Amino acid sequence: MSEPTQESKKLQIKAKDETLAGQYVNAAQVSHSKEEVTVDCMNLMPPHGQLLSRLIMSPANAKRIMLALQDNIQKYEAQFGAIDITAAEAPQTENGFRVA
Repeated sequence: MSEPTQESKKLQIKAKDETLAGQYVNAAQVSHSKEEVTVDCMNLMPPHGQLLSRLIMSPANAKRIMLALQDNIQKYEAQFGAIDITAAEAPQTENGFRVA
């Protein structure tokens, strides 16, 4: 029996058109327990906000996402310049992120 090829190992992901369109998120709240990390993604538009998605994952997967975001931000800044996160743009910050 032959070894599986890289092509045969690819995972097929299905997505609805609404999901592919995406949602604009301008705030997030991150919390954790010993077993999981939760990220609440929100759109805050005064006078109220809306929770758009709650992501619940293992701490290991949260760290993988953090590293992937870090890598992408570094590549973005190398191409387009430093991202300015001034107090005027994100008045409520915790660890550099806008938090609701």
